Amino acid sequence: MILNYRYRLYPDIQQIELLSEWLETCRISYNYALRELKDWIASRKCPTDRCSLESEYIMPADYPFPGYHQQQNNLPLAKKKFPRLKSVPSQVLQTNIRRLHDSWDFFQKRGYGFPRWKKYGQMKSILFPQFKTNPLTGWQVQLPKLGFVQINLHRPIPEGFVIKQVRVTKKAMGWFAVVAIESDIELPLAVPHGHSIGVDVGLLSYVATSDSYIEPRPKFFKTAYSRLKVLQKRLSRKVKRGKNYEKARIKVAKQHNHIAFKRTDYQLKLAHKLCDLADTIYVEDCDFRIMAKGMLGKHTIDASFGQLRSILEYVAKKRDVFVGRVDHRGTSQTCSNCRSEVRKELKDRSHVCYECGYGVDSPVDRDIVSAQEICNRGQETYRGTPEKQEIGSQVVLSGNFVLDKWRNSNSVVRGARSIRESGSPRYIALSN
Repeated sequence: MILNYRYRLYPDIQQIELLSEWLETCRISYNYALRELKDWIASRKCPTDRCSLESEYIMPADYPFPGYHQQQNNLPLAKKKFPRLKSVPSQVLQTNIRRLHDSWDFFQKRGYGFPRWKKYGQMKSILFPQFKTNPLTGWQVQLPKLGFVQINLHRPIPEGFVIKQVRVTKKAMGWFAVVAIESDIELPLAVPHGHSIGVDVGLLSYVATSDSYIEPRPKFFKTAYSRLKVLQKRLSRKVKRGKNYEKARIKVAKQHNHIAFKRTDYQLKLAHKLCDLADTIYVEDCDFRIMAKGMLGKHTIDASFGQLRSILEYVAKKRDVFVGRVDHRGTSQTCSNCRSEVRKELKDRSHVCYECGYGVDSPVDRDIVSAQEICNRGQETYRGTPEKQEIGSQVVLSGNFVLDKWRNSNSVVRGARSIRESGSPRYIALSN
């Protein structure tokens, strides 16, 4: 089991200068390795019967592909040619080359996203991948060639865990250390059990559950935009590459960090709250990047639904709560009571189904109905598969409609008996 703990670092002036110098050296070595990779590709893409319109650096035909192992083995020779590399720990340079080839492998796998050059100041982190002994000593962490650095150890390392690596990250608000710890303890994979809920996310109701719990959307960016607007306006009036410009740029970056930290803290607390509500949580399996391309793109990015889902899965794994993804298509256009299609426009915020009567007497929030449909699909999807627990009962719909009957009666009119005869419908999720 591997966990990542993030702590705040407080290096002194000499350590800050040394870390900044290491980051710049890693950036230069990254670009140098990328240049060698691009030259090798360019020298072999020219057809044999015509020349390239641009001048290309031609490598010999027997020159091997500059892969990770070759470029890593060339580091000792590069240190003799470039003495600046000697000041950086050798393993830090090796992991820097590994970062480039991870991007290259990812590009080959998906077919787009060729590695790009790192501009000045874009290298933000370095990795110390190995430690012989525990580097934490009280309120200090010992890093190679850097010495002891003050660290805010606000939560101790759990017993039985060993520190594997430390990544030092530079942000506008300061320096941080992401400590990766590992233990032989293996947590069993959670299976669907206990009380189940469906979770629907949106811009009006940030989170709506099938148990009628609604969390209003906090507007992180909008509440801090007035201050950010002032800082950006001051930045635009500064002369670029000047000292005052750099000071104003850091203030803008700190404001963005403040917004991001508030969002992450809120989503972590919300994830724990959802795990308190149920033992099994079903969420939508959709690409939120598509939503961010619409007219409400700024609000969608501010809500950060994808990050919320990732944090929820991370927290649920530690708390033995099962999180499953279900098909998101048509959840807001389907009645969770009779499973019939109920078309709604974006302006329609309540659900009324005239086929089964759900919501006729008292309209129900469409987000809650969508969450109930997500729970229905989750109990259908994660039932009877070998790696998941069997769920005996799915959804009881006021004793008048059962999903098994609905599946076997496609030719029969849905909702054989009106639910009005036995009172208003309500959603009940049963599980073992």
